[in-house]
Amino acid sequence: MKLPVRRNLFPVLLPIAAIIVFLNAWWAFQSVGTLATNAYWVAHSWQVVHQVERVLGSAVNAETGERGFLLSGMDSYLEPYTIARQELPMELNRLQSLTSDNPSQQDSIRELRAALDRRLTVLETAIGVRRRGEPNLPLPLLIGGPGKVEMDRIRAICDSMETEEDRLLAIRTASTNASTRRARVAVVFASTLDFLLILFGLWQFVSERHLRVAAETAGEELLLAQKETEARAAEVRALNETLEDRVRVRTAELERINRELEAFSYSVSHDLRAPLRTIDGFSLALQEDFAANIDDAGRDYIQRVRGGVQRMGQLIDALLQLSRITRTEIVRENFSMSGLAESIASDLQEQNRGRDLSFHIEQELDAYADPRLTRIALENLMSNAVKFSSKVADAHIHFGWDSQQSAWYVRDNGAGFDMAYADKLFGAFNRLHGDKDFRGSGIGLATVARVVHGHHGRIWAHSAVNQGATFWFALE
Repeated sequence: MKLPVRRNLFPVLLPIAAIIVFLNAWWAFQSVGTLATNAYWVAHSWQVVHQVERVLGSAVNAETGERGFLLSGMDSYLEPYTIARQELPMELNRLQSLTSDNPSQQDSIRELRAALDRRLTVLETAIGVRRRGEPNLPLPLLIGGPGKVEMDRIRAICDSMETEEDRLLAIRTASTNASTRRARVAVVFASTLDFLLILFGLWQFVSERHLRVAAETAGEELLLAQKETEARAAEVRALNETLEDRVRVRTAELERINRELEAFSYSVSHDLRAPLRTIDGFSLALQEDFAANIDDAGRDYIQRVRGGVQRMGQLIDALLQLSRITRTEIVRENFSMSGLAESIASDLQEQNRGRDLSFHIEQELDAYADPRLTRIALENLMSNAVKFSSKVADAHIHFGWDSQQSAWYVRDNGAGFDMAYADKLFGAFNRLHGDKDFRGSGIGLATVARVVHGHHGRIWAHSAVNQGATFWFALE
């Protein structure tokens, strides 16, 4: 009597299978809906961060325009200030609307709005004084005074808001990843179940006459498969537990190493600086207080001691910067590479006023990278170009995009170097020129390499002695 019962089992299983398929489809739909919601909140966090940056940028533009007007008296310098005054209320309202779901951010916006009002009042007062043509502007209006305190407060509030959004972004990203995994599991499970049901139906119709034997065989195979699955599941659980233990141990070890590195950095910045200051101080005392009792050779020795001490201080600063860059997390965003290069070139022009120095910056170049670290790398490359072209009467520095190399480049017409030593360029303290010819710490190009490698990019150079040098770098 078992054969008819098993033959009637298939029609009974059909509605049950349909219910299971429906439940799986519903689960998949819910997972996809949750994923979309989480993705929306992730995008929302990025919107808030971007809006905070826009508010801070408008505040900085207002201050920049005001200072330009105070120094020059020209109304054209007030254009950034005027635009910022018009845009700041709308930017703040937009930011308040975006963070309406977050009470703590709303409190920060109210505080930010008050700080901006105070700062803008100071700026407006300074502009009014300048317009009235008073011959001597009060010193606090030029160098900051209370206005600088307010601007620092504005930056601190913006940093606090971005930190809060970064925290929410991490939570929402983790939730999005979990929703993605659940959605994938739901889709795979439902598809697998549907496929198995189709195979089962075909097998049922083809092998109906052999139902009893096939059912018994299938039962035995199912039992064996279940045991094997349980055995493998137990093995996987054991491996997961072992892996988690290893991850915990490695994480603890990495944290310990990071703490040791931080302690070392503090030792370099504090403990090693103290004896250097002592040596420099006593050398200065000898130079100033006992100059009459020391001959020219002695004074030269003292000057060399002081130069060596200051050189050591510069090396310590360079090492600390290299260590900080190594541990810094890459935060990518879109920004103007041309604007960054022009800003650096302007600073270098200001630092080298007495030189015949020209920069050629290719326009409308954008990048997707960490703007702060990219600035450090580009400053080192362009500063090197300026330094190693210091002995050229008419120095030219070029920055742009090389489409053939698919990389950015910095080119100069300076001293160049021998390509036989190119493999030593990007190592710490590896210098291809003597300190008497071109002073330096030997850390700059190592810092550039760390930044580029942190972006999963590459950097290389080509040169010839006394024929300039070209450095290319790509940021993936």
